[in-house]
Amino acid sequence: MINKPCTKSVGFLSTYPPSECGLATFTEDLVRSLNVHPVMHTKVIAVLEHQDELLSDATDFSLFKHERSSYIQAAQWANASLDLLVIEHEYGIFGGECGEYILDLVKTLTIPFVITTHTVLLSPSLKQQLILSQAGNLSTNVITMAESSISILASTYGIDIKKIVFIPHGVPGITTQTRNQLKAIYSLQQKTVISSFGLISPAKGLEYGIKAISKLASDHPNLLYLILGKTHPSVKEINGESYRQQLINLSQRLGIKKNVHFIDKYLTKEEIMAYLGLSDAYLTPYLSKEQAVSGTLAYAMGCGRVIISTPYRYAQEMLGNGRGLLAKFKDAASIAACIQTVLEHPMQKKRMENKTLAIGKTMLWSNVAQKYADLFGNILKTTQRESSEVAAINQSEMQVE
Repeated sequence: MINKPCTKSVGFLSTYPPSECGLATFTEDLVRSLNVHPVMHTKVIAVLEHQDELLSDATDFSLFKHERSSYIQAAQWANASLDLLVIEHEYGIFGGECGEYILDLVKTLTIPFVITTHTVLLSPSLKQQLILSQAGNLSTNVITMAESSISILASTYGIDIKKIVFIPHGVPGITTQTRNQLKAIYSLQQKTVISSFGLISPAKGLEYGIKAISKLASDHPNLLYLILGKTHPSVKEINGESYRQQLINLSQRLGIKKNVHFIDKYLTKEEIMAYLGLSDAYLTPYLSKEQAVSGTLAYAMGCGRVIISTPYRYAQEMLGNGRGLLAKFKDAASIAACIQTVLEHPMQKKRMENKTLAIGKTMLWSNVAQKYADLFGNILKTTQRESSEVAAINQSEMQVE
């Protein structure tokens, strides 16, 4: 008898670089971090918008978002090639209404699978609720990156709470120079820097950040707000650069053009960490109360930066106990008051940075990947044990006959 190799194949279904989105970056970081585990071999099923989309060398199979038959084909490939599949779930990356085609895939799988939830809506539509509920209840485990989502997954989506696992969002362990050294490199020595980064869209509420800066600029002329990132591809496809232009026009109209700089680029992780490293505070003025996870806020935590945010769910969870400052939604004056606290109370700023950094260290990808590896290892051991028990029962029944 040929013994099955000890190395187990774990696949990830997600967007993946060179696709430019937070989900792709998240999956790449997790896959790379898991690859240090010698008993676990990772494979990637990349979700593509179009047939001619570029693929990474790390991609093993492709799923075409809008082709329903592709979901069955991907499941069949996974059944033949993997021991476990991890589905990075975001409604918008899968085809059909609210991404319903993913149900075709999960119902075809014969291997165990795990769902990582990147969006957990408190008040989903009936279709959204149905998709995550059905997929979650067919899965072996459902992972959430926010502890506050555990009760929602159980009560709103009817997922067995024993299946739900909390694993925090990972952050890069990239060492950078000191804040002053980085400011010197970017010629910002005399600036007090507030930053926001990520794919730009109206949901980010950046206009309220700009209005907040306008309320402080006269008393703090060296205040600089960096808005870092490209326009979200979906927004650009429909509306072009109209939102970015509105933000530029707003800063000009408020007379603070010199206090607001736009870096129109999809940043590398090294660039993100450098800009966060030189920042005096990080701002997420998001508009939605529902936001269950924010990769950008997680990155700022990893850098030990003071974070000013509107009180969406993930921000409330991460910034509690004096780890940051919460401003009101759609309220420039409230954001300005939080920024002023950072500007005028250096000791309070330092205390918040220390608290944020302490949590951020626990979120390094090296630590987070180990939690995933432990979970996957337990699932695969259980699956192997159950398979052995079934084989033993079958063998016993054959002998009786």
